[in-house]
Amino acid sequence: MTSPTSPASSRVALVTGAAQGIGHAAAARFLAEGWSVVMLDWKKDVLVAAAEAFRAPDRVLALHKDVSQPSDVAAALDEVRTRFGRLDALVNNAGIAHFGPLMETPLEAWNEVMAVNVTGPFMMTKAAVPLMRETGGAIVNITSISSLRASTLRVAYGTSKAALGHLTKQMAVELASYGIRVNAVAPGPVDTAMAKKVHSPEIRADYHDAIPLNRYGLPEELADAIVYLCSPGASYITGQTLAVDGGFDATGIGLPTLRRDQRNG
Repeated sequence: MTSPTSPASSRVALVTGAAQGIGHAAAARFLAEGWSVVMLDWKKDVLVAAAEAFRAPDRVLALHKDVSQPSDVAAALDEVRTRFGRLDALVNNAGIAHFGPLMETPLEAWNEVMAVNVTGPFMMTKAAVPLMRETGGAIVNITSISSLRASTLRVAYGTSKAALGHLTKQMAVELASYGIRVNAVAPGPVDTAMAKKVHSPEIRADYHDAIPLNRYGLPEELADAIVYLCSPGASYITGQTLAVDGGFDATGIGLPTLRRDQRNG
């Protein structure tokens, strides 16, 4: 097994859901740090365009795969081994959401969210470990602030992310003997294309009021946390969830009223 201080130029990261948003920002940050990157996503056209935009064909491998499909997962890891011969970091970022009340959430929607958000990371990790254990490395699961705080309309999404949070601990305990660390990053509201599409001005105002730092996060700020947890600087950190949320999880009721009073004062 190689040392965790192996040169960044020899390290390889696989990022799922890498065509846009947080996954794309993480891929960009890994590349900036000298890593090679495998970008996996089910949106083929967006994925290909994103990979080509990096202009680093020798260090980027784009894989059009679906993390909820066992055959796709197995094929992806075969391609990683063939192309790079090693894997030092896995970022389980791919995820989907269904928003609706508990009593209006169809079983089909529930099953689809669980398949991508929980079973996907489970399968990706099982497929990646045989290659990762050759060098040691790190896994980062992208959960959500919704895994730590319940809210309306997110019964499937929030539950899936909470399950992924516990799966992170389970993985950390069981994979430590292979020299593999496992942590989670729990984003709060982030200014992604999806958020801009589904968050109305009223929703954005409410979030700003509820977040101590009074703004949405940036995908690049999430990428900073992800790459840190995969770096030698985090070599003694495993089994943890880092909320990157502007303080959202730390605050309680009353802050929105205080913010409104400050604005009106």
